Amino acid sequence: MFTDFGAAAFADRARRELLATGEKHRKRPASSGDELTAQEEQIAELAAAGLTNGEIAAQMFISAHTVEWHLRKVFTKLGITSRRQLRDRR
Repeated sequence: MFTDFGAAAFADRARRELLATGEKHRKRPASSGDELTAQEEQIAELAAAGLTNGEIAAQMFISAHTVEWHLRKVFTKLGITSRRQLRDRR
């Protein structure tokens, strides 16, 4: 992550500190970018079940704005434009 921002020194330090705690450096699995994340999947399921953004937000302890953001990403990844289409996919 740090190397992506041009902070290689911080990346090296973080790696050393993780190793000192016994943790192993794990690379993220390569993904095509169009797969839903776990949080997107959960939000999609709740939206398909008919919950409002506010209800989803309260249940997941996130803001309604964050729910809206994730739903936009879900719609884009699935190639849909509405909650009705989301419900019909399930």
